[in-house]
Amino acid sequence: MRIKAPESLLLIIDLQSRLLPSIHQGNVVIENAAWLLDVAQTIGVPVLATEQYPKGLGQTEPGLRSRLQENQILEKIHFSAVTESGLLNTPRSSRPQWVLAGTETHVCVQQTALDLLAKGYQVFIVEEAVGSRKPRDKELALQRMRQAGAQIVSCEMIAFEWLEKAGTPLFRTVLQRFIR
Repeated sequence: MRIKAPESLLLIIDLQSRLLPSIHQGNVVIENAAWLLDVAQTIGVPVLATEQYPKGLGQTEPGLRSRLQENQILEKIHFSAVTESGLLNTPRSSRPQWVLAGTETHVCVQQTALDLLAKGYQVFIVEEAVGSRKPRDKELALQRMRQAGAQIVSCEMIAFEWLEKAGTPLFRTVLQRFIR
């Protein structure tokens, strides 16, 4: 199945200031999540973000937070973003395809993905935009999510599938601003 912009939602999970220094290659995860967020906003794909217990882990990384409106950020205490955040009660949740980025891959990203899959959503995990403290935990989580039905994808796979074709003004804008 292809990823389609009118059917997609980008969910950025728990990319928070106090957690990020512990994440293996956390700066790469942030760079890729920011890139995805910017592409999504350029194309018109809705974006939501979650914060896991922000009193303890801090708010969303400032560079990402500055790109979002307050109503796009949901606070949570459960590891799965689906459990109590109200995530599935937002108007945007009617979209069947969910693209996930964030931390930690083997905890909040995985539990969110498994819950979304159980509810019948199509789930896409952006490999270079998710992270864990230990690389092995990330690797195992990606395997498990794939086995459960999630698709593991790259940033550019998402962008080009959202765009669908070349030769449009939107394609030229995304190409000039984001594709290197």
